[in-house]
Amino acid sequence: MSDTVAVTGAAGFIGRWVTAELLDRGYVVNGLDDLSNGSRRNVAEFADDPDFTLREGDVRNLADVRAIFDDDTVACIHLAAKIDVQESLDNPREHFDVNVVGTQNVLDVCRATDTRLGLMGTCMVYEMVDSESGISEEHPTKPASPYAGSKLAAENLAEGYYHGYDLPVTILRPFNTYGPYQKTNMAGGVVSIFTSRDIDGQTLKIFGDGTQTRDLLYATDCARFVVDATFSDACVGEVLNAGLGEDISINDLAALVASEGTAIEHVEHHHPQSEVQKLLCDPSKAEAVLDWTPTVSLEEGVDRLRTWLREEHEEFDS
Repeated sequence: MSDTVAVTGAAGFIGRWVTAELLDRGYVVNGLDDLSNGSRRNVAEFADDPDFTLREGDVRNLADVRAIFDDDTVACIHLAAKIDVQESLDNPREHFDVNVVGTQNVLDVCRATDTRLGLMGTCMVYEMVDSESGISEEHPTKPASPYAGSKLAAENLAEGYYHGYDLPVTILRPFNTYGPYQKTNMAGGVVSIFTSRDIDGQTLKIFGDGTQTRDLLYATDCARFVVDATFSDACVGEVLNAGLGEDISINDLAALVASEGTAIEHVEHHHPQSEVQKLLCDPSKAEAVLDWTPTVSLEEGVDRLRTWLREEHEEFDS
């Protein structure tokens, strides 16, 4: 019997890639997703795999969380979360309920079953910084939205279970992740939005002046990081960043993505108070502890995403 990994948010964008990574490594995956943001289409290629099961349920329901754990479960990777900054400003309570109460349910089941936990955090918890050396795990936190606040609260709760109950917890903070299966509407990431709009010949719209920067991590590199860190004994009780270690302004990203003839336009920012001006990851800890480094450059990642999106657009149009 193969070891089982419980994955919350398994049908989401990153969840799909983490599931693929786990299945490739020979694990059985018991997934949980309420399909509010994820979709069965994301994991359709695993539907006939006997090592993959997806349960529709909610992390706010303790029974749903318990249902994806069995006697062979060796780890839980907790990815389920509300992740939209604007939604968190409009409805902060829902972000609290999913991101904090949901995380406590996961922690309680992990504690009851003595299961190690990889908890997905976010780089958005960090204080704004203009340092050229990048943001390390030692950098101060200063959440600028209810979304970031709820994610930091979930991390703090997990640290409390690590110190209070000796629960093996690792906190994962990948920077902005992009790739196939990411949404291309406002709920998606900037690379996916820009690339999809470029394929459709639509204007690339930049919020604000476009000088804000992002460190952009390709989905397969992120998934490998998440799995490696979750199973590393050296990472228990630690916070780890993952990113390219290079940032790019949104203006330069738009120029990179835009094909000849594609217009680029600046528009008013819809939540400027929550904007992080510079996000540059210092991934040296993950390299030192895990021997993890990203393998997909931004240019290669955009090319891969463009190829996938074109196939998706052709399939939709046919």
